[in-house]
Amino acid sequence: MENIYPLIFILLTLFSFVLNILGLMQLIPLYFTLPLLFISIYLTIYSLTHRNIYRRMR
Repeated sequence: MENIYPLIFILLTLFSFVLNILGLMQLIPLYFTLPLLFISIYLTIYSLTHRNIYRRMR
């Protein structure tokens, strides 16, 4: 299940990028599309770089 999260977030980033283009054409308000784009980019980068590392205490 963890391997599908980056794919979902990449698709969300592409969708929010298209919404942002529509926002730049003034079809959708930018105050809605810009935070959505930044959040989706953050989640994509986080899901691609985050690794579950378990370190035992000695």
